[in-house]
Amino acid sequence: MLQFSPGVLHFNTDPDHAEYSWMVGGEYLWPNGWLAGYAYFNNSFDQKSHYIYGGHTWVLNGNVSRYWYFKLTAGAIVGYREPYEDKIPFNDNGVAPGIIPGLGYQFDRFNVQLNILGTAGLSITVGYDVVR
Repeated sequence: MLQFSPGVLHFNTDPDHAEYSWMVGGEYLWPNGWLAGYAYFNNSFDQKSHYIYGGHTWVLNGNVSRYWYFKLTAGAIVGYREPYEDKIPFNDNGVAPGIIPGLGYQFDRFNVQLNILGTAGLSITVGYDVVR
């Protein structure tokens, strides 16, 4: 799946927040629900960053062409550097653990997903399954 997020809705405003945050990424989902992915994004402080992750997706409705799902991913977030290294928990030399839950809706090959970014905010991603 290829995915894109046009921005982040922050829970709290910060004068240091970038005017525009975005994300592009790719993800592979196995038939058993396990997944692996990579995302390249402009973080909230205008630093280019990466999220390398694995996870699992649980279908909340059994219909294969139209369904809701819950996704949980965990991995490494790379790229939060000075002076913003303390804006992400457990950051060590620009690398921090990340856990991102999401709720999504799949219709045919397209999906939309709402992700919770810890205590920082929410992102909406749109995706397209390029491989069936």
